Amino acid sequence: MYKILAINPGSTSTKIAIYHDDKEQFVKNIHHSNEELAKFKRISNQFSFRKEIILKELAHAGVDVKSFKAIVGRGGLIKPISSGVYEVNDAMVKDLTRVGVKEHASNLGALIAMDIANNIDNAKAYIADPVVVDELQEIARISGHVYFERISIFHALNHKAVGRAYAKKINKKYEDLNLIIAHMGGGVTVGAHKRGRVIDVNNGLDGDGPFSPERSGGLPTGSLVQLCYSGELTIEQMQKQLVGEGGFVSYLGTNSGLEVENRALDGDSEAMLIFEAMGYQTAKEIGAMSAVLKGDVDAIIITGGLAYSKHLTKFIEEHVSHISKVHVEPGEDEMSALALNGLAALKNEVETKVYS
Repeated sequence: MYKILAINPGSTSTKIAIYHDDKEQFVKNIHHSNEELAKFKRISNQFSFRKEIILKELAHAGVDVKSFKAIVGRGGLIKPISSGVYEVNDAMVKDLTRVGVKEHASNLGALIAMDIANNIDNAKAYIADPVVVDELQEIARISGHVYFERISIFHALNHKAVGRAYAKKINKKYEDLNLIIAHMGGGVTVGAHKRGRVIDVNNGLDGDGPFSPERSGGLPTGSLVQLCYSGELTIEQMQKQLVGEGGFVSYLGTNSGLEVENRALDGDSEAMLIFEAMGYQTAKEIGAMSAVLKGDVDAIIITGGLAYSKHLTKFIEEHVSHISKVHVEPGEDEMSALALNGLAALKNEVETKVYS
């Protein structure tokens, strides 16, 4: 039996789960208050804080850390790579800690995994399907100006896990299907999955596509340029407008999808307009991805935390059901996906890739 620890650092929480082979034995979602996180100027400075909390939770649960055979962390903003399982190495650590790397909580996953694994005999540290998985077809990289290139940053781990699970459910192979998968959480990413490869997807961090609870998505570029040069905001404040203070936060003062939905259903017309506008933009992006797949779409899958909203998923389905059947898979299967990828690597069922 292989004992595996999965680590998924998020913006305001750190999720950990213990698996014995493919069976979940323990799961904990550790929430971090704004006061706790405000002590750290950069996300990278939270490394020791988050690692010690993980070790404390494991000790409290009576778990012997030395018994783990693999620590699998959520991958961060490293260089673009192909889908798969990667052993954490010095090159990856160097890229995650280099000056100028984009700040994202997932960057801590590989760093904490490697630090814990280094203190266990014969343990491996892995990441799997990080947010920078890049399978874009070349035509999808063209932006419209030579200074800019469209890049692949999306919820690759959950996209791939949900796609494979759906294929298994209908007794097909993921590599034999054309799927449009919309992940709706803190960010929204909609991908065109063609025979196992995500050939086009919006940049869910600070690029194009639908807005989300805390991200602005694609904005009118002329107005954006004017605001950038108005002198009203610093570059750091401007970046916050795109990620952290956009979307629901900008319009309604909260990043809670549940709160916005409750306000909308209780008669708040502004909340309903903004809530449905996010669904409207997501439906438009699904339509765009159907064009990428030339209308050959086996299914549309809506996933992520916001997929628990029946009002939102119904709204989207009404706009896109003419394209293909719609399957709703609420929540994120990321902890299971991390652990199962680690198990496959330990059992040599998949080739462990080398990051360079």
